[in-house]
Amino acid sequence: MNAKRMLLETALAHFAEDGYEGASLQKIAEEVGIKKPSIYAHFKGKDDLFLCSLKNALKEEKRRITRFFISRKDQPLDRRLSGLLAFLQEEYNRSSESKFVLRMSFFPPSSLYDEVMKLIYPFLDSMERRVLRLMEQGKADGTAPIANPEDASVAYMTLVDGIMIEMVYSGMASAKRRLKASWPIFWAGIQASQA
Repeated sequence: MNAKRMLLETALAHFAEDGYEGASLQKIAEEVGIKKPSIYAHFKGKDDLFLCSLKNALKEEKRRITRFFISRKDQPLDRRLSGLLAFLQEEYNRSSESKFVLRMSFFPPSSLYDEVMKLIYPFLDSMERRVLRLMEQGKADGTAPIANPEDASVAYMTLVDGIMIEMVYSGMASAKRRLKASWPIFWAGIQASQA
């Protein structure tokens, strides 16, 4: 593995665990086995390393979500969508990329707020568009009686936000409890809007 790739992977783990402010370029360099000044041969500085790490993490998250939906394409829509919420919870515990993306979505460094949001918003928008397409398809083929797929997809993303922020603040057990309680109500509600 080349030095730049190693730096990105190591930095991502440090940013995910310690945040932007807590991550140390010195520690990152030591873990990679280089001297701190060598980082500047690959990146302009900490900001550049952070933003490149976030871009890579977002690409990986998008790939994982795509693979998730492809692997479950034969499941009913409600199982795919509730399954995605459970999958995102598992990924948060398993993957540095997921943890990094989630934390930066809610708690970006104030000095890089605009740059981070320019990366995060398109990622979230693409996820919402994917959910909308699934809901429109379910409505069209009669497998998911959703009166207003656009509103339902916005509500779904709001549910995602709530479950994920609960996980960050209160932990996995609390997030799972909230998902278990809220999913049946959400699904019944978007179907009831058909009547």
